[in-house]
Amino acid sequence: MSETNRKHFSGEFKAKVAVEAIRGVKTVNEIGQEFGVHPTQVGLWKKELQEQAAGLFNAKRGPKPVDLSASPERLYSEIGRLKMELDWLKKKSGINP
Repeated sequence: MSETNRKHFSGEFKAKVAVEAIRGVKTVNEIGQEFGVHPTQVGLWKKELQEQAAGLFNAKRGPKPVDLSASPERLYSEIGRLKMELDWLKKKSGINP
């Protein structure tokens, strides 16, 4: 079996290449040669940046949303379920007080 060494690029590098591609000053082939990346990869990074750019501005500032998994009703139901399981296990093992 042959072992291939893949290059791992940082997010910062990918963003730099994608921004350069979005500028449109150079062709994708020129950008690929300049940064040592295949032109197809440059196109993929450009597309990914364009798709996710809107998400950067959608995040609202302010207090974080309340975690609904910690609601009192849910916690009480979990306690009840666990107590029932514990009682069942005590009964089956013969450790009844």
